[in-house]
Amino acid sequence: MDRMVRSYRPVLTHVTTCMDDFIVRALVAGVAVALVAGPFGCFVVWRKMAYFGDTMAHSALLGVTLSLLLELHPGIGVFLVAAAVAVALVGLQQRAVLPGDTVLGILSHSTLALGLIAIGAMAGARIDLMSYLFGDVLTVNAEDIRMIVIFAPIALITLLLVWRPLLAGTVNRELAQAEAQRPDIAEIIYLILLAGIIAVAIKIVGILLITALLVIPAATARRFAATPEMMAVLASAFGVLSVVAGLVISLTIDTAAGPAIVVAALLAFLLSVAWPR
Repeated sequence: MDRMVRSYRPVLTHVTTCMDDFIVRALVAGVAVALVAGPFGCFVVWRKMAYFGDTMAHSALLGVTLSLLLELHPGIGVFLVAAAVAVALVGLQQRAVLPGDTVLGILSHSTLALGLIAIGAMAGARIDLMSYLFGDVLTVNAEDIRMIVIFAPIALITLLLVWRPLLAGTVNRELAQAEAQRPDIAEIIYLILLAGIIAVAIKIVGILLITALLVIPAATARRFAATPEMMAVLASAFGVLSVVAGLVISLTIDTAAGPAIVVAALLAFLLSVAWPR
């Protein structure tokens, strides 16, 4: 018996190491996405853009299909389609062809339907649709980590550079334009970066839950922040806390990690509502 245990010990050690590796990768990816999603989510809350975030997230499925057809990394296809949808939305809203919510509804459901039809039409393609819809941070690989770690600081630094005109345009667009702060350019840069966040976050919480990771930590931070900058920092902190708690919940009760992260964020928000102001 003792000899049998010694013979299996290397196998057990290898399995334990692999488990530790995938947990570390999941933690690094989740924390990096939460850090960058926090400040961007603040503008989603301030500008009342939750439906806009849903529209860009729904377009991600079409991006996944494009990536499979062109044999690209899924994040690249998602970014290209989400960025194109963002630019199209800005253009249509500026031309005032239809009310903004109508345009959002058309693009949101149309891109989602097109993505589902394209996936169904791809003969012989084996796609784990649930992992794209709800995410699976525990399957993040080294390439995904590299993409997230490269994108996160670039997005945060760029947001810092356009912070003042973007914030001024959020408070009073006409006044920002009168002061030559160029809020239009800042908004386009912000939306393209938001498309990038959706692209890198698709494996963390999935297409249907990305907006929750943007909105819920920012809404939680709003109750405790005295300044916009403080709210951005607290939103990142609550996002990181949600990722860590969600991973613990997922590993403890063996459930999907993406929904568990969103539930953890929801619990933090409910506690913030009950907390005295």
